[in-house]
Amino acid sequence: MSKSSRAMVQISVALVLALAAGVVMFRWTSAVKRQHPAGQASARTAPVVVAKADIPLGTKLTAGMLLVRPFTTDSRPPDAFAEVAAVEGRVLNVAVGVNEAVTARKLADKSVMGGGVSALIEPGKRAMAVKGNAVMGLAGFVRPGDRVDVLVSLTVGKEDKPVAKLVLERVKVLATGSELTPNGEGKTAPVDVYTLELTPEESERLALAATRGTLHFALRNEQDAETVLTTGATVPSALAALKPKPKPRPAPRPKVTVEVITGGSSQQMTF
Repeated sequence: MSKSSRAMVQISVALVLALAAGVVMFRWTSAVKRQHPAGQASARTAPVVVAKADIPLGTKLTAGMLLVRPFTTDSRPPDAFAEVAAVEGRVLNVAVGVNEAVTARKLADKSVMGGGVSALIEPGKRAMAVKGNAVMGLAGFVRPGDRVDVLVSLTVGKEDKPVAKLVLERVKVLATGSELTPNGEGKTAPVDVYTLELTPEESERLALAATRGTLHFALRNEQDAETVLTTGATVPSALAALKPKPKPRPAPRPKVTVEVITGGSSQQMTF
C-alpha cells in the first residue's frame, strides 16, 4: 500500500471515530438536557408584594405604596404575599424598606384597622402619654424605640419631706411628639409629649406620679434587662452621698491605778 493510500485510510478512520464520538456526545448532552433543562431552576420565579418606597411602622398600607416583583423560588420569603389586594388596608408593625418584601410577620393583626400608635402596642399593654420638656427628654436624645427608667420627685408625709424614687424601669418609648420612628438624620429634637408602652398597673403608677410630682427619664441601654430595686432618695440620704467617712476618734487613754503607801497605811489612786 502506498503512502497516499495509508494516509487516506488513516484520515477515513479518524473521520469515522470523530463522527462516532460526536454522535455519542450529542446523545449524552441531549439526555442531560432532558433530565436537567438549562436554567430551569434559576428561571423559576414567584410574585411577591414589595414596598415601592420606604414605609414607616404604624402605616396603613394602600395600593399606591406597593407593587409586585418576581422573586426566585429559593429567595421568596415563606410568608410573603402574591397580590397587593391581600395586604391592602393592613397596618405595618415594623418599618419596611424600598423593594423589601411585605410579609405576614411585618403586619399587625387583622383586627387593627387604623394606623398610628395603636398598631404598635403589644397585646396586654397600653399607650400612655406624659408631658415632658427638654430636660426630661435628655435634650432630645430620647427617641421612639428607646427604653427609659421613670423617676418621680415629690413630697410625702405631713412634713412634706421631699423624696425622689424610681417608679418604672425599662419602659418602651412608642412615640416622641408625633414621631413614631427615630429621626434617620441623627438630629435631636426635644418634644412636649412622650408616649410610653405600659401595663395597666404601670399606667396607674405613672398617672399618680405625674399628678403628684415631677417626672424624669433615665435613658438606658437596649441590652440592659437587669432589674434594679431602690429605696428612694431623701434629702439626708442625698446629702450623705459621696460624703467622706468621719475620722476615727482617738482611743481613750487607759486608766492607771497607783498604790500610795504612807507610814503603815496604803491607798490606791486612779489617774
